[in-house]
Amino acid sequence: MTLLEMTGIGKGFPGVRALDDVELSVAEGEVHCLLGQNGAGKSTLIKVLAGAHRPDTGEIRVGGEPVELPNPTAAIKCGIATLYQELDLVDGLSVAENIFLGHEQASVGWVRRATMRAEARELLDRLGHREIRVEREVGSLSAAGKQIVSLARALSLDARLIVLDEPSAVLASDEVANLFRVIRGLTERGVAVVYISHRLEEIREIGDRVTVLKDGHTVATGLPARTTPTTELVALMTGRRVEYLFPPRPAEDAFDDRPVLLEVGDLTVAGSFEDVSFTVREGEIVGLAGLVGSGRSEVLETVYGARKPTAGHVKLAGKPLGKGVTSAVRAGLGLAPEERKSQALLLQESVARNVSLASLRRYARFGWFNSRAETTAVRRHTEALDLRPPDIRRPAGKLSGGNQQKAVLARWLLKGCRVLLLDEPTRGVDVGARAELYRVIRELADAGVAIVLVSSELPEVLGLADRVLVLREGRVLTEARGRDLDESAVLDLILEEQERAE
Repeated sequence: MTLLEMTGIGKGFPGVRALDDVELSVAEGEVHCLLGQNGAGKSTLIKVLAGAHRPDTGEIRVGGEPVELPNPTAAIKCGIATLYQELDLVDGLSVAENIFLGHEQASVGWVRRATMRAEARELLDRLGHREIRVEREVGSLSAAGKQIVSLARALSLDARLIVLDEPSAVLASDEVANLFRVIRGLTERGVAVVYISHRLEEIREIGDRVTVLKDGHTVATGLPARTTPTTELVALMTGRRVEYLFPPRPAEDAFDDRPVLLEVGDLTVAGSFEDVSFTVREGEIVGLAGLVGSGRSEVLETVYGARKPTAGHVKLAGKPLGKGVTSAVRAGLGLAPEERKSQALLLQESVARNVSLASLRRYARFGWFNSRAETTAVRRHTEALDLRPPDIRRPAGKLSGGNQQKAVLARWLLKGCRVLLLDEPTRGVDVGARAELYRVIRELADAGVAIVLVSSELPEVLGLADRVLVLREGRVLTEARGRDLDESAVLDLILEEQERAE
């Protein structure tokens, strides 16, 4: 029996159409896998389902009845529980208190703690995790333990459908096997699961059917998870609908005599990637290519100091980088992160303040702030990047996606960074603005900045980068010049390795 039907779902945000006529149908007791690259619309779709976003168009039916989900409470009342990758647990509270957080067992104004603890034990027992003590503080549990507590909370809400967003991202292999056992126990009791993962081997093991999103559209639905060829799934996820216009690349030997600015040697973060090594010379663009989940963004974050490496080293101009982001920035390293709105920009602040953010000390002397010097410097760099509109007093949140990215780039130009890390630089940027950003990136390189580029758009990496490293599941498969690779060659290489692993 069909439990959930989403038809014609559309959702737009300023400058981008996140979902357009999306379809999703989930049956009782099935694991329905949702696939798609970064930016495909998966997150927006599950936020619509969770009541965090209201769709502009379309209909949602639960159990055959049309429903409105104006807020998360409405979704929970319909039996829909969403477990995001960043679990919303309160570390200082006990397991039992977290399970019943927001719907505590109470009588005439008194919380019935004994009843909550007893019911929490019963829920954990149903999940096969009697060893988790309900009195224990959640903050002391492992990532796998916290996930079980979140599942128990979903069951305490009488969830009929549970959405799991990248649940295995922080789990070891034995913990993933245990998670799958728990999921199978849930589906045997009729609970439906929407499972989001970038790991195709997991989809085959736990999934029943698959829906694939691409650029906010449903490109396939109801595919059998265990028998649909990997090549077909990858082709559906990576299909292209736009043309890419790239600036000309320097000659093949243009970088041979230039100094190495960034050296990464045997860099490893356990569980994310291992033994990643590469160099970037002055003015060179090095791209990291691979499917979502290959470890590309994690490599950038570790080079930048946002993640602590398990092993390996990072050097800038021959000198080892200190620990942490502050040391990296002081040494001349800059990062334009994947989620610029949440990780790079202060949306309510002016463009000027966003651009000068990494350089504020330069304009402060003896307790006074020289705002005129700040404004002059910011305007010089935003004009060089052709920021539109050119009003640097405008809140950053009111800029288009492409111009927000220019503001982030201007920040690092003002700071005078020597190495720039770009993670998904054209995410959420319309097609017309992409060519302009490509021009800006190449001009930065021509000015001597060493650039490391990560993008889910393979043509983007291959068209911009002078050299490309191809990654799969945290390992470098090959390194080649960008002009010597095409999308088919990269995908064939990844799939060949995938088939060996399977």
